[in-house]
Amino acid sequence: MAIDQPSPEQTTSPLLVVLSGPSGVGKDAVLTRMREKKAPYHFAVTATTRIKRPGETDGLHYIFLTPTKFDQMVEQGNFLEWAQVYGNRYGLPKSQVLEAIARGQDIIVKTDVQGAATLKLIVPDAVFIFLTLPSLDALEPRLRQRKTEGDVDLELRLRTARAEMGQLPMFDYVVVNRDGFLDETVINIEAILLAEKYRYPSRQVEL
Repeated sequence: MAIDQPSPEQTTSPLLVVLSGPSGVGKDAVLTRMREKKAPYHFAVTATTRIKRPGETDGLHYIFLTPTKFDQMVEQGNFLEWAQVYGNRYGLPKSQVLEAIARGQDIIVKTDVQGAATLKLIVPDAVFIFLTLPSLDALEPRLRQRKTEGDVDLELRLRTARAEMGQLPMFDYVVVNRDGFLDETVINIEAILLAEKYRYPSRQVEL
């Protein structure tokens, strides 16, 4: 007589997934495609003081805050981590993570490499995924295509990206996001998360 085996979701704790990588490698595009596929994750929305770009929706792509409001949330301890990046501040609202974990739902957090390093100290049992391109030579055209950076800012982002590549040992996985293969990138990330569901012993996220 066959015995029904519990699904991995029933046997493991919720995952906290940190998706990071240099600016311009496609983190937003990956998460947008995962949302379109109705993936069963909670996608954390980062708060920021930067100006909203064309096509962005408040509360979906970012939570856009005034510097004063951001300062208030910092003082009240409302961020799990926050940092200043390229002249703007970004923070992960703690409530989003706590509420998702309380529901038993896996949560995906997008952050820069600096934020990932902070989260590594706070939540070492999170799953850390580094998203990158086949080579750094492919990054400059990506950034120029976005048309959101001036030449000085673009050069700063390229220098930062080179430094961030040195942080690879901090991550559990590296996923290459090739031009024209976004769906393949998403499939690779989903495969990582499925494998993590069968990990033994399972990761235990404690905040």
